[in-house]
Amino acid sequence: MNRKNKKKSYKKGYYKSHACNESFTCKVCGRLVVPNGAGSDHRNHCPYCLSSQHLDIEPGDREADCGGTMEPVAVWVRKNGEWAIIHRCKICGTLSSNRIAADDNPMKLMSIAMKPVSSPPFPLEKIEKITKLMGGDGELKW
Repeated sequence: MNRKNKKKSYKKGYYKSHACNESFTCKVCGRLVVPNGAGSDHRNHCPYCLSSQHLDIEPGDREADCGGTMEPVAVWVRKNGEWAIIHRCKICGTLSSNRIAADDNPMKLMSIAMKPVSSPPFPLEKIEKITKLMGGDGELKW
């Protein structure tokens, strides 16, 4: 959302009960983002780079004063199997979860989902030693 959209004087909680059908320019990739194609009435992130802007404390309240860029840092799967993106504000560190949209970039979603696998917190060369320390014999058995 554009920062100027936040300044519009809507009644508190307006976006909790009303569709957010405004277009905006992504502050990260610069592309125009339109509400059509999201699959819901609440477009809250760029479908190209998956970034967002820190506008809400609670979904739809527009009460956050930060306005920082919310970077996509992870994905998770809800109980019903639906994917959601975890965003972290680059300014204040706030974490939030947003449903994926129907038109989100699938390759970007997969790259975020695979990040922990491709960058483990230990050197891959040490995996055999780590497995042995955990009580395994270090060999893969099929």
